[in-house]
Amino acid sequence: MASDPKAVLHRYLKSAREALLWKLDGVSEYDARRPLTPTATNLLGLVKHLIGVEREYFGACLGRPYGEDMPWDVEADPNVDMYATADESRQYILSLYAQATAFADTSIEELPLDAPGVVPWWPEERKYVTLHLLLVHMIAETNRHAGHADILREGLDGLAGLRAEVSNLPEQDWDAYRARVELAAREAADRAGS
Repeated sequence: MASDPKAVLHRYLKSAREALLWKLDGVSEYDARRPLTPTATNLLGLVKHLIGVEREYFGACLGRPYGEDMPWDVEADPNVDMYATADESRQYILSLYAQATAFADTSIEELPLDAPGVVPWWPEERKYVTLHLLLVHMIAETNRHAGHADILREGLDGLAGLRAEVSNLPEQDWDAYRARVELAAREAADRAGS
């Protein structure tokens, strides 16, 4: 069976984007924004971060500038792309993400996989890329952040799984399973003397 490699890669990127966005469904405004790790990782901030990433990798790096400056100043606050300010509504962030991914999708659809690009912030020996490499990189980047979101959301309210229609988790007694994993960890630590 023949397949279109670019279509396959694009499908995986779209699936990762959907998984990330699903983690915001049904979360309160506070829980979507609040820092959930010591480094302040938060659900809405993960989406906000990917706005710039999608725009840069599938825009400027491929010689297709987005046309508008980012609406926040990373010079003034280097982490401003990792959290939503009080003035930035959830809908505003989601709208910017939809615009960025639509822009990225256009680049992906219009360019061949071997279209050349340059990632100026990467080391000299790796900065010359193709659309193919950027797609692989963005699948990894988006899935990495979707994984962060998985853990954050599970910690908030127990919601787990790939997306609403595909849980990808077995049906089981999770409390009993967690107890077995805890017991195995304690026994291994005792045996190791730590």
